[in-house]
Formats: sequence, structure tokens, C-alpha cells
Amino acid sequence: MRSGGCPAGSGRAVRLDPFALPARFLARDSGADENVREVDLYRERVVVRRAVSGMRMALNMPVSAYRGISIRVLAGENGGQPSVAVVLEHSDPSLALPLYVSPDGDEVNAEWRAWGEVLGLPLLVIDDDGTVHEPFARLGGVRLFEPQMRRRRRSALKRRRPTMSMRRASGKLDEATPVYHGEREIIARN
Repeated sequence: MRSGGCPAGSGRAVRLDPFALPARFLARDSGADENVREVDLYRERVVVRRAVSGMRMALNMPVSAYRGISIRVLAGENGGQPSVAVVLEHSDPSLALPLYVSPDGDEVNAEWRAWGEVLGLPLLVIDDDGTVHEPFARLGGVRLFEPQMRRRRRSALKRRRPTMSMRRASGKLDEATPVYHGEREIIARN
């Protein structure tokens, strides 16, 4: 196996920079020799290299083969403090990759959103019973939001649009409004 990178989970915190791809790092793999696998992470591809019983293999998968980016709470080793992880989730749990692991969850939301944005994958949440779901409604690759009021105050087009129409109520026609029709038009000329 090639050397380089920091093994995932070797220290108290692991942080891969989502804006500095490609990245190469080592991750734990209980089925591999030496319990280590080497991961090359690109924006479009993931290459996982490991050796099993002396046989070297490499899995080359597109990032789209992964389900999304999830937040997990990992149990502490030997009864230690639990940690929070941002994980690249795959339908095969042995191919899930930790991208960010920290004992405190201060920056986990920012990391979760950054990885989802960079890799173009949906954001996922794992419930207590182990089910994985998206916390936000989506239509294809677009997240759905409730419509919001448009703010005209700081718009680039604000200076081009009149604000008087927003202040005045529009006129209404009712039965008391005089309507002149069928008469000759009088034009005032000097």
C-alpha cells in the first residue's frame, strides 16, 4: 500500500477539506489486511484501494454511486466520549467513507453542507433506528423551499423601478364612479 495522508480516526479529529480535492487518505477497513484502506477522493470519482489476504484490489466508482452525505453519531472507543462524523454514504455500509470526525459537533453542520455542495450529493440524516432519509424536500437536484417575499430594498434593479406603485392602492370601479361614454371629446387648445 502507498503511504501518505492521515489515517481516518487516528487522532481526536479528522477533517478533509472539501475545497482541496483531490484528496488521498487512509480509512479503517476491518476486512482488509492491516485494517486499512487507501482512498482517493475526486469530485467525480472515488478510488478505494485495499489488500485482502495479500490480494491487492482497487474499486473505482463514480461519486454518483453514493447515496449522499450524512451526519452520524459514533460511539466512543472503550466507553469514551462519542464523536460526530460526516460520512459519504453508500448502500453497502463497508464502502461508507468518513470525511469529517470530531468529538464536538460545533462545525458539523457547515462541513455537512460544504461536502454536499462540492460533491453534488443530497444531504442525509440517520435516525436512531438506522433509517436514512433526506431532511429537505427535493425535486430532482433542486431543493424545494417555501416561497418567500421578495425584498426590493437591496435589489440591483431597485433604482430602476418606481416605488410609488407599492405605496398607493389601485383605484376601484363601483356603481358610484362616473363613466363617460358616447360623448364627444373636448380638447383644450390654446
